[in-house]
Amino acid sequence: MSTALKIWKKILPFAKNKFILTLLIFIIWILFFDRNNLIDRVKELSHLRQLENDKKYYIERIDKDSKRLEQLKTNNRNLEKFAREQYLMKKDNEDIFVIVEED
Repeated sequence: MSTALKIWKKILPFAKNKFILTLLIFIIWILFFDRNNLIDRVKELSHLRQLENDKKYYIERIDKDSKRLEQLKTNNRNLEKFAREQYLMKKDNEDIFVIVEED
């Protein structure tokens, strides 16, 4: 009990000062109760970083797909290969055998 009393005696002069109390209330208000409080701000920054990473991924994916699409448009051999591999298309006199490798 004596340690708590010593701590209280050290805090009491600051607690009586109206400027320090006002500052403390202001800081608590900004950290927790304000519309743009610190906790929400940290969450929003984290979400923003995630969205920026997603944006980078999708830009890279669009570039990759655009190059692939251009290859398919310009080269009939690539188009035929893509159709056969992805959609299992075949000519009338052909049979398709799908080989699945197991690890």
